[in-house]
Amino acid sequence: MIGIYVPGDSLLHHLPAWAKVLGLVVSCTVLVLLGSLAALAGFSAFVAILYVVSGVGFTAAWAQIRPLRWFALVLFVMQFVLMGLDTAVVSTLRIVLAVALAGLVTLTTRFADMMTFFERCFGPLRGVGVDPFRVSLLLSLTVRSVPVISALATRVREAQRARGVSWSMRAFAIPLVVSALRHADALGEALSARGLDD
Repeated sequence: MIGIYVPGDSLLHHLPAWAKVLGLVVSCTVLVLLGSLAALAGFSAFVAILYVVSGVGFTAAWAQIRPLRWFALVLFVMQFVLMGLDTAVVSTLRIVLAVALAGLVTLTTRFADMMTFFERCFGPLRGVGVDPFRVSLLLSLTVRSVPVISALATRVREAQRARGVSWSMRAFAIPLVVSALRHADALGEALSARGLDD
């Protein structure tokens, strides 16, 4: 789930978080069961319609699957070599569509609503010493960290291009790790200021 909430007044925005998460689980289950290209094409149209109905915009929609482009390409090539064209298309489409659906959930769900949902899910574990609030906070921060790291990676790469630096894993990874650690420090200080440092 890599999206950042986009304010809106669509039906998806008004649905409760539990309904959207349940819909995501059901949709991904159906997605796994679909095996034909025709069925997946229909499912792709369904996902596209959901994005149109949500009104989040093309930029936000593209941002959900853009980080997957190289992974999807490698997966497609591997599946094509090992299993053939049909299997490669099906496997790649399943991953892309699942991520797109998960992204749509977070694009249309407020952070506070998602935290409340997670907290209710873990409520029964309070009896065995688990703090539902802290678990929900951890999960929510994990979800929200994905787009942050993706944005940091994009910023590092753009800075390299601006300096005319050719592609280098080392030159890319070191600034990214440093930026991620700085973000983690800032996040830790913010949590500490709110009394969540123990």
